[in-house]
Amino acid sequence: MPDSLRVRSLAKINVDLRVLHQRPDGFHELRTIFQTVSLADTIEIEYRRGRTRIEIESSLDIPDNLIVKAADGVLRSARATGCFRFRLTKRIPLGSGLGGGSSNAAAVLLALPVLLGKPLPLLKMLEIAAELGSDVPFFLMGGAAAGLGRGTELYPLPDVTNQPALLVTPGIHSSTTEAYRRLQRKPACAASPALCNEFATFTWKFAENARAPDLNFRNDFEAVVFSQHPQLKSIKGKLLELGARPALMSGSGSALFGIFPSAELRDRAAQWFRKKFDKDKVHRVNTVSRSRYHALWRRQLEISSDSKIWPPQDRYAE
Repeated sequence: MPDSLRVRSLAKINVDLRVLHQRPDGFHELRTIFQTVSLADTIEIEYRRGRTRIEIESSLDIPDNLIVKAADGVLRSARATGCFRFRLTKRIPLGSGLGGGSSNAAAVLLALPVLLGKPLPLLKMLEIAAELGSDVPFFLMGGAAAGLGRGTELYPLPDVTNQPALLVTPGIHSSTTEAYRRLQRKPACAASPALCNEFATFTWKFAENARAPDLNFRNDFEAVVFSQHPQLKSIKGKLLELGARPALMSGSGSALFGIFPSAELRDRAAQWFRKKFDKDKVHRVNTVSRSRYHALWRRQLEISSDSKIWPPQDRYAE
């Protein structure tokens, strides 16, 4: 088995996001559609046998880094020990709604069983992932998926053609806690059937044709976050003006994204925004289908592309 790996940890966008009500467990009931995109952090992992020790170097100082927690979770679940050294190079902005920390954690969950030679069942991985954060389970699968509950109840959607997209990350801090508070969702014993049926209808249409002209994309956080940060509303408006369909805020912000019908339109929009923002705040990306996401991970883990097993935990399995 290899004793080192270098992996790319991809970002996500929320193509649709609806907040229904407060749950008894303190979380909110969500309906969302996740989609992986090509913007990525890089994680270099070195493994040596021996007593457990986990070290991390990062291009940014990140308190309570989920990489360490994910590594600890794998070691405990696999009943294994080892010395791991991680080097994290961040490109996904912190606190942007793009899931960078969650993606980093999922990358560790996918990579460490291969280095240890101790496969973990997907069910156990999902359990660890849900404990780490609501977005982490999605990054074990990638592509497009509907997320229910906290976002951890996942239903894969059909792969769609990879589409050109633009991310604008203006560097505005948008507090997730404050965004939920300002939404003022009330507790409820069960999700409203009307709201659930509305999202189900949207999801069916999205699964049939992600670019259907009658799709009403929405993010419930936009109303409260835009009222605090009008610049974000202006960015969304400009993305729409430049041809994006849809253009939305991702998560609770502050990143905005636009999906374009062509790379030419996307690149033209990127040129406009780079006149207004620093280059590192405007990212030309593509959506990444589940099949491409899985192929990327098989390459990164040095596993045969013929393998049908997921997650890919054994280089020699067929």
